[in-house]
Amino acid sequence: MPPASAYYFAFVRALAVTILVTGAAGFIGAALSDRLLADGRQVLGIDNFSTYYDISLKKARLERLVSQPGFRFAALDVADRGAMADLFAAESFTEIVHLAAQVGVRYSVEQPLQYVDANLVGFGHILEGARQQQVRHLVFASSSSVYGANRKLPFSEDDNVDHPISLYAATKKANELAAHSYAHLFGLPCTGLRFFTVYGPWQRPDMALYKFANAIVAGQPIPVYNDGRMVRDFTFIDDVVEAVTRLLSRPPAKGIGDTEAPHRVYNIGCSRPVELMHYIRTLEACLGREAKLQLLPMQPGDVRMTIADTSKLEAAIGYRPTTTVEDGIARFVDWYTMYHGIVSR
Repeated sequence: MPPASAYYFAFVRALAVTILVTGAAGFIGAALSDRLLADGRQVLGIDNFSTYYDISLKKARLERLVSQPGFRFAALDVADRGAMADLFAAESFTEIVHLAAQVGVRYSVEQPLQYVDANLVGFGHILEGARQQQVRHLVFASSSSVYGANRKLPFSEDDNVDHPISLYAATKKANELAAHSYAHLFGLPCTGLRFFTVYGPWQRPDMALYKFANAIVAGQPIPVYNDGRMVRDFTFIDDVVEAVTRLLSRPPAKGIGDTEAPHRVYNIGCSRPVELMHYIRTLEACLGREAKLQLLPMQPGDVRMTIADTSKLEAAIGYRPTTTVEDGIARFVDWYTMYHGIVSR
């Protein structure tokens, strides 16, 4: 990747960029950027094109954005201190949506230092840039994985989350704590988003639905952990984007809730848990093909069940995700077969 200054700062800055979206070529980042542009907002997106999964999908997402008025892009890594300092020195943002991260619970067992760089160091650079510019609102991605092995269901933002069972979860909890300190010390309005298993068109290929679809189409067995005895709170991408968009325009105020700092954390989930085997059977029906199941034990760092309590989100923005898993998977399959040129049977 060329230096940030060579790649980006030679651009003529004719537009007044108001929102910085990090991870803009990612699944949620691209969908959110598209929505913000449709709403008439101007967006500067950044992404480092990590090779964690095939970057051709990231480029395809980005191609849908670059031709739209109001969008500019820079290939930057949030963990690069010099590049991020240059960015914040050259640009001015009113809001930041920080979605760039090294993702994946299982991968954090194999490559822990990538999580340290992207999720801890990178987040520090975002906090500093936001503080220096006194942005109206910093919204950042956390994860339902912070709940770890909590047994009380549904998961509530008031639950203790001091016992993460993966490094990925630990980095997300650390992000929430660091953001709270900046909110307290500098009055920086921060909102953390605990996403619950986001899925839909253009999703990451390392996620279960995409992996399952690939295996079914190829006639290969699906790895099904804990012998299929898993429950997830699957959340459709359009519902996530709606929630994030509404929250972005509502920065938290001081002195409200359980902290004096302008800092909040919300669950972004559907609050309708689905058994993994139902998820697979629904995918089979949409593809018109039968899955071969490879039953496996539970993976290290994984949890058996996730369910979101979304009452705080509903109270804050008057909205809760509504898309059923049947509708969401059907829309994913429509995109998947089109994107890969697959004829449904």
